[in-house]
Amino acid sequence: MNNKMFTKYPNTGSNVGHNEFRFKTTSNLQATWSNGQAVREYQDFLASGQQEIPKEADGPSVIVRSINPSSNKRLADAIFSLNPQQNDIFLHPAQQDHALPLQLGNRESYPIYIAIPPQELKEFITQLPDSWKAKREDFIFLSGGPLAGVIEPILKDYGYARDSITQLLCGGFTTPDTTIAGAKPRDLSCKIGTDAQGEEKWAGETAVCGKWAGAVQERFETNGIRCKTGFYREWRRWMWERASFDAVFHLVGAVREEPTTLKDVALYYEQEASDMLWQVTSNLRGWLAVTLSYGFEERLFGFAEARCGDVKCEISEDMFPFMYCPPLDKGNMLIEYLNYAKQERGLIPNIQLPKCDTKPSLMRQGNLRADGVI
Repeated sequence: MNNKMFTKYPNTGSNVGHNEFRFKTTSNLQATWSNGQAVREYQDFLASGQQEIPKEADGPSVIVRSINPSSNKRLADAIFSLNPQQNDIFLHPAQQDHALPLQLGNRESYPIYIAIPPQELKEFITQLPDSWKAKREDFIFLSGGPLAGVIEPILKDYGYARDSITQLLCGGFTTPDTTIAGAKPRDLSCKIGTDAQGEEKWAGETAVCGKWAGAVQERFETNGIRCKTGFYREWRRWMWERASFDAVFHLVGAVREEPTTLKDVALYYEQEASDMLWQVTSNLRGWLAVTLSYGFEERLFGFAEARCGDVKCEISEDMFPFMYCPPLDKGNMLIEYLNYAKQERGLIPNIQLPKCDTKPSLMRQGNLRADGVI
C-alpha cells in the first residue's frame, strides 16, 4: 500500500495523510440529531431491545434469480455456489409454479436471497403475491459493488430498510462464472495495518445485518470469505462507504483517455478522489445524517491498491441510478466530472445531469507513474 499519500483538505491549504484525523465544523452528534429520520431509526433500534446480532444457522435457502435471459445472474449463482450441500432452490414469484415451500430443511422460516439486478427490484416488490409477502421478514436483500449498487431508496419506499430485514453488502468477494469447473467466489478483503491497540485493520469486507446475519456469515466464512455482522444502523455506514467508493473511484478513472483501473486512481489521482470523497461524505451527513466511520479514506485507498489492480473504471447508464442516487449525485466536483464524462468522453449520453458550465479544475491528464512515465 502506498504510505506516502497526501491530499489537500477541501477549502484549506493544508496537506494531511489519509489516515490522519480531520476536524470538521459539524459534529457527528449535531449531524445525527438534526435529522428526524435518524432520530426515528435510533428510537426504533432502542425499542427493538436487541443486544446481540441474531445467530441463525445456515441451511437450505431460496435464491430469487432473474428470469430475464439478458440479466446478470452472477450474484445469485455465487450465493448458490457457497452452499456445500447444493440444496438451495431457485425461485421467482413471477413464475406460477414457483410457490414458496412450507418448509425447507425442516424449517418453516428460512433465508430467501433476493439476488436480482437492482433494475428489477421495484417490480419484484410491487408484484409480490400474498404468499411471498407473508415471508418478507425472511428476505435477504443484496446491495453494494458493481452488480448490486445502492438500493436503499427502493427499500425505504416499501418499508424494507429496517433492523429486522437482512441486508448483505456485496463487493467483498468475486463473482466468477460458476459454470466453469472449479470456479467459486473468493475473498477480496485485505489487511491494511494495525490500529493503536495492535488490532488488525481490514478493508473491503463483506457485511450483513438483520435476522439471517448469522446464517449469511456462516455461509461466507465457511468458504474463506471474511464477513462481518452488525446492527442495521452500523451496517448502513458500511454500505454508504462502499457506495462512495464505487461512485468516486469509478468516475475519477472513467474520464481518462487511457484505460484506468481503480488501483491507478488510488496511486495517481489520489488528490482528486480524496477531495471528491470528502464532498460526498459531507452530503451524506447533510442529506441522510450518515457519518462514515473513522478511517474510511485509508480503507478505501488501501482496498483499491491491494485488490483492484485489474478492475477497470467505468460508468454505465444501466447502473447509473444505483451508483449516483441521491445524495451521491450532489456536490460541485462530482457534477463537474459527470458532465465532463458525458460531454467530453461520450459516456452516459442519455443521462440527464444538472447543468454545469465549468470543467474539472483539478483534473490531471494521463496516468503519471512513479518512474515519471505518462
